[in-house]
Amino acid sequence: MTPPPSVGGSERIRLFLGLRLPDAALDVVEAWQHAHLERMRIVPREQLHLTLAFLGHRPAADLPAVLEALRAAAGGAEDELRLTPVRYRETRSVAMLVCDDESGRAGAFAADLQARLERAGVYRREGRPWLPHLTVGRFREPPGLDPDLANMGTYVLIPSDASAYLSRLRPSGAEYEVLASVALGGR
Repeated sequence: MTPPPSVGGSERIRLFLGLRLPDAALDVVEAWQHAHLERMRIVPREQLHLTLAFLGHRPAADLPAVLEALRAAAGGAEDELRLTPVRYRETRSVAMLVCDDESGRAGAFAADLQARLERAGVYRREGRPWLPHLTVGRFREPPGLDPDLANMGTYVLIPSDASAYLSRLRPSGAEYEVLASVALGGR
């Protein structure tokens, strides 16, 4: 696990946990983005991830409990989570690639992590089930695109690790900083 930076205990920080992707997967996604996403702000390669849990604004003093939950869940996770992009989806402000978690391993990892965070008192699960997805673009008005996933083939996204992110809101969009990363399956 990479060590977290020091932050003050009374400071409030915006946190989320996600799965990072290796360079080969990022190459495929980035090429797809530039070929298919017009009229929107493309999420830069260094910010692409699959969100496991969005914690929102938390006291910085919660960070050790968050990292312990991440470390424990990642240690028990299957070491190869396989997610296949199967469809494009737009919400009111984001474009995403929804992924199939055929084995259910990624969903089991997300559920375990979320339960650990709840027990630590730093998270409350959303009312809807976890949706494995990769946010690939942001917009003010939905462009109504229907891009083809064919040039991705049957590409499988295999996350490289799970990470805790600090999110800073900026006029140009959110900026993410990896605070700590943990290998999956105790690797």
